[in-house]
Amino acid sequence: MRRKSFQTMSCPIARSLERVGEWWSMLILRDAFRGATRFEQFQKGLDIAPNILSRRLNALVESGLLERRRYSDHPPRNEYQLTARGRDFRPVLLALLAWGNRHFPTGGPHTVIINEETGQQVTDPILVDPQTLRPVTEPPFRTVYGTAGSAGFGTSAAATVHGTAPGTALGTAVRRPSPADASQAALPTPAARFAGDAHV
Repeated sequence: MRRKSFQTMSCPIARSLERVGEWWSMLILRDAFRGATRFEQFQKGLDIAPNILSRRLNALVESGLLERRRYSDHPPRNEYQLTARGRDFRPVLLALLAWGNRHFPTGGPHTVIINEETGQQVTDPILVDPQTLRPVTEPPFRTVYGTAGSAGFGTSAAATVHGTAPGTALGTAVRRPSPADASQAALPTPAARFAGDAHV
């Protein structure tokens, strides 16, 4: 039976799952961040059937998360490099890693995040608001519908009232984040990497 496609759904979570929701896809991206680029490297690291790996690599290329590059003409061989869109997925993997270590431990962390500059383990990476540098946890942060959102569950923010921007709760002051804000709020930093059987 053919599964339902999320590709045209308005929810950005559903649209994202269409690209990375199949479990092999996330594991392929994980290994790509660890340095794998070639078919045999992914196959060895994941113990995945070649036909399934081919389908998932092709899907990730079509979704713009990986880029196929020819490294040998005789015989023809390609490698797979992360694109800018693929690299943007790194904080999602780091958050999933921390969540898995917290809620599904297996007698101790198998893979952790460390800061190479300090040598310290990062046990609880956070998402922060670049305007206030506060952790994005409820309250006061919540999701609302933007200008393209559909009515229904949640709060509509399509109207701009008293300087309130679409996607922002009514009554919240809005200002454009400065470059300094963005640089301070960039988590994880380039110094942070996975530490386990392989490194990023």
